Amino acid sequence: MHQFTRISVLVAAVALTALAGCASTQRHESTGQYIDDTAITTSVKAAIFNEPMLKSMEINVETFKGRVQLSGFVSNRASIDRAVVVAQGVKGVSSVANDMRVK
Repeated sequence: MHQFTRISVLVAAVALTALAGCASTQRHESTGQYIDDTAITTSVKAAIFNEPMLKSMEINVETFKGRVQLSGFVSNRASIDRAVVVAQGVKGVSSVANDMRVK
């Protein structure tokens, strides 16, 4: 029975360590958040590509914990405004940071 207790404690310790490794912090995402952010990034990129006004623009999209950052170069201020509106309309986006520039 003493052997069973040791094994149980070892299994519990390994399980807690594994769960702690998947937890998120302020600067790091959990595995689930990373997958969600990847899906949001893909959806925002698709939405921007499907927008005729933005299709040929050089817009980069990055997502961290639902916050989307748009960067790159566009031809006019209206394109910047439209890209922000398009990104905000994507499911899962909590906020949009605009770091785009007019070239």
